[in-house]
Amino acid sequence: MEIKVLGTGCAGCRALHETVKQAVAELGCNATVEKEEDITRIIAYNVLRLPALVIDGKVVAQGGRLTLDEVKRLIER
Repeated sequence: MEIKVLGTGCAGCRALHETVKQAVAELGCNATVEKEEDITRIIAYNVLRLPALVIDGKVVAQGGRLTLDEVKRLIER
């Protein structure tokens, strides 16, 4: 599984990245977690709001702070 947090480095983006890393660790799933800050690459995902969460190439959330439980549910889908 490949998980990306899209964001330009704001506090919300950093917080989501940490939450995703914690969720992956607690679930014990085999996933890579990356933080994408390159605006050109972010634009390619056609997101309108940041931070955004991408799982296996699909945007699953954008524009809001997700709780740990919400992130876990998205990963387990």
